[in-house]
Amino acid sequence: MVTQPLPLNTSEVIYPDNDGQPMANNTEQFRWILVIQQNLDWLFADNPDVFVAGDLFWYPIEGKNYIFNAPDIMVVFGRPKGKRGSYLQWQENNIAPQVVFEILSPSNSQTEMERKLIFYERYGVEEYYIYNPQNNQLRGWLRTEDGLDVISEMDNWVSPRLGIKFDLSGEELQIYRPDGNKFSSYLEISQLLEQEKQRAEQAETALAAERKKTQLLAEKLKALGVNPDEIE
Repeated sequence: MVTQPLPLNTSEVIYPDNDGQPMANNTEQFRWILVIQQNLDWLFADNPDVFVAGDLFWYPIEGKNYIFNAPDIMVVFGRPKGKRGSYLQWQENNIAPQVVFEILSPSNSQTEMERKLIFYERYGVEEYYIYNPQNNQLRGWLRTEDGLDVISEMDNWVSPRLGIKFDLSGEELQIYRPDGNKFSSYLEISQLLEQEKQRAEQAETALAAERKKTQLLAEKLKALGVNPDEIE
């Protein structure tokens, strides 16, 4: 007699948080994932209802743990910030990530990327971007009534959802915030902060020196019997 396994209740289904694979396959891919994820996090830091994540498993359908993807970066409008082991869409008011990014590495195959495009189109992504740091190529898709359509010109394209602009005129992609400031790495931001700190310290030193000079002048005038406060 052959027995069939009983189907699991949806509450008993396990949704793994990882597949044992690394987030990135090389330093360049890792750098770009961090730059985009952290700058988007910063861009929406004051909006409690925008969730930004990197390399997070997204399960769109309850009970089907074999249907998932892990975008390199995803942005979800309408969901609160906070810690998550994975993005279980049915627990998130059934809101799908509206914007996703993939950063290519040499190990990514054409078949793999085609599967991802199909997945994102099927499960409601509004904007999908793929960047290849090796050749500075950026591709994008925007949802229309017919699904995800290719964006014909990506140079100077402005994301409808994010408000950021993509500039491909240089040797590598530059991304600009709506206020015109460029996306920067943690190192670049740290260097700018250090420069500002040094400028502030130099200004404080110069101000202290000027105060000392004024104090000495006042003491000399007093020694000569002149009241410094009476000098115009």
